[in-house]
Amino acid sequence: MDNKMDNRTDKRIEKTEKAIKNAFIELRAKKPLEKITVKELCGLACINKSTFYSHYEDIYALSEKLESETIASVMNSLSHAQGYSPKHPEVFTRELCLSFISHSSLINILFAGKEQNCLADTLELEIKKAIYEKCPSYKNNVEKNILLSYCIQGAYHAYVNNQDASAETLLHVIETIVKTLQPLH
Repeated sequence: MDNKMDNRTDKRIEKTEKAIKNAFIELRAKKPLEKITVKELCGLACINKSTFYSHYEDIYALSEKLESETIASVMNSLSHAQGYSPKHPEVFTRELCLSFISHSSLINILFAGKEQNCLADTLELEIKKAIYEKCPSYKNNVEKNILLSYCIQGAYHAYVNNQDASAETLLHVIETIVKTLQPLH
């Protein structure tokens, strides 16, 4: 019987979390983070303020949680590309761009405005950390670090600033640029 009660409680918590997150994303799509109030979010999520505060400290904590989840999702979609090879940086960069494209709606909402560079900077740190675990010699290799920074930051900013280009065009141009970096290897 206790297990049955735990399942109902878990489902209610999940349902509340989903309502909070969906309401936040809806509001964030319309206005900057600093203009969103807990009261307005609670009204949209059909919860009371005490329920919100039992889940999050404030709007900024909720935003950070959603940003972290999005970054984790982008990283998970790169798991097969984390076997990064210096001989094929264009493959890695292509996978990164595809990940941006597949997460575009959340990226465009959560990382708009002042938060735009946050995603690229955090991803650069996380991706480099994953690569250093597999290839420790990269950590102190200046050329490889510059190449990684260029691939990650360049792919992100090319994606953000050219969203009206077709995915095929974006991927082709980025792959072509990164292939020209082959002399570094």
